Amino acid sequence: MIRLIQIELIKLKNSRASKILISVYFVLLTSISLVAAIKFDIGPVKFHLADQGIFNFPFIWHFNTFFASIFKLFLLLVIVSMITNEYSNRTLKQNLIDGLSKKEFILSKFYLVILLAAMSTLFVFVISLVLGMIYSDYNEMSIIFSDLEFLLAFFVKLVGFFSFGLFLGMLIKRSAFAIGAMFVWLFTEGIIHGLLQWKLGHKSEFVSEITQFLPLTAMSNLINQPFARLKAVKSLANQVGENIDYDYAVHWYEIAIVLMWTFIFVFLSYRLLQKRDL
Repeated sequence: MIRLIQIELIKLKNSRASKILISVYFVLLTSISLVAAIKFDIGPVKFHLADQGIFNFPFIWHFNTFFASIFKLFLLLVIVSMITNEYSNRTLKQNLIDGLSKKEFILSKFYLVILLAAMSTLFVFVISLVLGMIYSDYNEMSIIFSDLEFLLAFFVKLVGFFSFGLFLGMLIKRSAFAIGAMFVWLFTEGIIHGLLQWKLGHKSEFVSEITQFLPLTAMSNLINQPFARLKAVKSLANQVGENIDYDYAVHWYEIAIVLMWTFIFVFLSYRLLQKRDL
């Protein structure tokens, strides 16, 4: 395992584009902390976003993982470009000639997926912990380390998403087309959801039960939007007579669905490599 990771790290080190994309990704993750500096002073109205409770423990774990997952496209580009470059630069064939098995080749890419996801999760954990320590109204240990399942969901979401990219890179062998295929599939899931909603409009819960098994929808379901948890949103809803009953929890079966898709994507990538004449 360590040998395979070392091989991928050497390739990353020699890829200028990958280093730039990874750097931009972590800079964007750091930019979450800049949200705390947003202030609006309009006459008597003074608004400081950090005072709205978004950095309170344990809400910060939900808020930061939700927004950090938006930037995952940058690491997806790294994964896909490294796969497609193996074909265009013929390094894949050379690796196999040098003694790397096809199984080891796929595993090396999957280990890179896990490494990037783990680094991202650790980075978000550190940023969230620091911001929470500075701005949170609650500093009891039991509160600080509650709701950490959002970090697990974030990690699983990234692993699943990057594994999808790994599969598309192996399938299409061209970076731009592989990324395009990801968006086409996202659009396709939207169409499927819309058609089911149209046909089964009176059974909306049944529609959700079906679409939750679609890969990108399953990944999205891991971390639901956090805004319904904000006191300001609840207060506004109460004023207009609405009761917000939103399920924002991380469920074990949602994690299981994404892990199932992760296995499928990695397995299909391996089968593609097995059947191809290199």
